[in-house]
Amino acid sequence: MTDALARLRGSIPPLVTPFRDGAVDYATFERLLDFHVDRGSHGVLVTGTTGEPSVLTVAERIRLYEIAVKTVGGRIPVVAAPGGPSLADTLEMMRGAERAGVDALLVVTPYFIRPPQRGLVAYYSEIGRRTALPLMIYHIPGRTAVNVTVDTVAQIAERTPTLVGLKHAANDLNFATELLARMGPDFRLFVGLEELSFPMLAVGACGLMNAVGNLAPRRVAALCDRMAANDLAAARAIHYELFELNQAVFFDTNPIPIKYMMRRLGLIPRNEHRLPMVPATEELERRLDGVLMRAGLMESNLAATE
Repeated sequence: MTDALARLRGSIPPLVTPFRDGAVDYATFERLLDFHVDRGSHGVLVTGTTGEPSVLTVAERIRLYEIAVKTVGGRIPVVAAPGGPSLADTLEMMRGAERAGVDALLVVTPYFIRPPQRGLVAYYSEIGRRTALPLMIYHIPGRTAVNVTVDTVAQIAERTPTLVGLKHAANDLNFATELLARMGPDFRLFVGLEELSFPMLAVGACGLMNAVGNLAPRRVAALCDRMAANDLAAARAIHYELFELNQAVFFDTNPIPIKYMMRRLGLIPRNEHRLPMVPATEELERRLDGVLMRAGLMESNLAATE
């Protein structure tokens, strides 16, 4: 696990899931994987929130893990996010991810159910008991309606030797500080909220799992690299360069803005979603076009230069 842990750092963008006429567009997904390898992302996350996992079948999610591992070919780590509200489905997807050969797992707190903290301890302990892969908790209370406490993470870690980290997607910098103070600097804390990228890296996060990495992978990777090199001035400058783009991710429900901007930049052929998700409105499109222009992406053609 030591080698796998060493590679779990930097910018690991949660990839979108492209659709074409209602079906998963696996060919475009393959091209996106190569794009991230070529543009310097330190890893890729498959079926995270940005990948719209809730509208995918178990079989589709497993197929995406298989394609990711095969296409990347070991050049960068592949992190699978096989979580859901059902333990049985989570375990089935986890086994599929293991067979595919992924490098690590990111499992979201069960959504809608709103389990108590002791339920979360039992849930993650059971998952960890069944896998030898590095395991991370995905903490996103705005989507799942449940918070994980620092005490709960510590209890899970005591029972689960494979627990190595957590993705924190909430506007709570204090949680990040408390977690690293309790778990130690080697605990893999990833930033999941774009606007907290620089602050959380400054307090000890090891990397970013940010949707904006789909649009500007080189800039986001450079932010991580500058922080790792302790070049705070350069990292701060990139943080402000990305600031409006980071905000734009949340102009509507993620990944609606991301998919539209990716289509405008030629990274995906269409910004298609599955219901109940829907494409951007015309008003939102105009707003996002302005963001891309001010970010310098429309003129430079992201696919060629970023």
